[in-house]
Amino acid sequence: MRKYIRKLKSLSYPQIIALGYFLIIIAGTFLLSLPIASRNNLFPGLINALFTATSATCVTGLVVFDTYTQWSLFGQVVILLLIQIGGLGFMTVVTMFSIFLKRKIGLKERGLLRESINAMYIGGIVRLTKRILLGTLLFEGIGAVLLSLRFIPKMGLLEGIYNGIFHSVSAFCNAGFDIMGKYGKYSSLTNFAGDAVVNLTIISLIIVGGIGFFVWDDIEKNKYHFRKYQLHTKIVLTMTAILIVSGTICFYIFERNNLLYGMTTGEKVLVSLFGAVTPRTAGFNTVDVASLTSASKLLTIVLMFIGGSPGSTAGGIKTTTLAVIMISLWSSLKNRKGDNIFGRRLEDNALKRSSAVVTVNILLILSAALLISATNKALGLDAVLFEVTSAIGTVGLSTGITGGLNTFAKIIIILLMYSGRVGSLSFALLFTEHGVTSSIQNPVEKINIG
Repeated sequence: MRKYIRKLKSLSYPQIIALGYFLIIIAGTFLLSLPIASRNNLFPGLINALFTATSATCVTGLVVFDTYTQWSLFGQVVILLLIQIGGLGFMTVVTMFSIFLKRKIGLKERGLLRESINAMYIGGIVRLTKRILLGTLLFEGIGAVLLSLRFIPKMGLLEGIYNGIFHSVSAFCNAGFDIMGKYGKYSSLTNFAGDAVVNLTIISLIIVGGIGFFVWDDIEKNKYHFRKYQLHTKIVLTMTAILIVSGTICFYIFERNNLLYGMTTGEKVLVSLFGAVTPRTAGFNTVDVASLTSASKLLTIVLMFIGGSPGSTAGGIKTTTLAVIMISLWSSLKNRKGDNIFGRRLEDNALKRSSAVVTVNILLILSAALLISATNKALGLDAVLFEVTSAIGTVGLSTGITGGLNTFAKIIIILLMYSGRVGSLSFALLFTEHGVTSSIQNPVEKINIG
């Protein structure tokens, strides 16, 4: 026993976080495997229960069963709790109980917290965690009230409130799980495509949950004074605005003669806005994803690959990673020294880390697509690429192939979702964290690039 305790104490922060998510997934798999979790009181299958627990904990939203028709109220509550824990980060939840029990939070726990929520500094981390918990309660509460007001007339009082809470938590945590199966399996929010209140509430929750906890704190401190924001916040807000606006315009153009045909101008704009926001990385849909044009599917894949921002409930390579690469590219093209933006210079290793994140994600996507295509020959390459990008980006959008995947493909998707939530680079580092770094460097020799 002491041997195992020593091993646990020697684990790095990323390894502890990865282990924490793994244990939560195992617990969720056990609970979803119970007869009481399914409407038919039958065992759903170990892989299917594991898939659902992983998707919920990793706030993805890919499902092998329709959530409403397959899972009982008990099963749905388990999924909702997994979403909330996965969205906030298990260390944030642990800290919440520590604060409630007035237990002192040690330095190691503070370091884990910093790593868990991707904060830049360990100082003030407990105060930031308290704000995260209060902010989450506030935003999810407002979202639940607004959604309930629209759902109650259609579903009744208790069911309307329950649906409001479920979808508010799912949207804020960028999970994409829905319980709208009563209106048709896998229908998501298609029955509310023209409802401005439902759409704008879900969109707002996705954006707020996806910009990151650090950004909240910075905005709360400096209010609307953009110049006072830290560089991280400026980049996140700018990139988020660019992606939303450009994504909405592109979606509108690509679908104006397809899924948007026959809608009013207001409905077209609303559906286009939703289509630009949900891939980063929520997983809800108000139109049939399988019926999108090829251009819209490619646009969605790109948005899923980018995802949200660091220290948030979202996945993907993150907006800051994309910004660093674009800034460095522009500096190289202009032959400028240093990568500068908003009157500041990026740290020297920012490009190296960003390139590593993008490269690891691309390699995982291509490897997974190759393996799934080889073992599921009936599936088109576009559908497979869409699925694996959605999994590693913890998005949850699908063209409808998830339930039909074989066991091998489901295991690959499970690993991608887990990697996406832990962080693809952190996942890769799990196996090299204890490597010894030599201070001796080899001689430099030039090579041709490009």
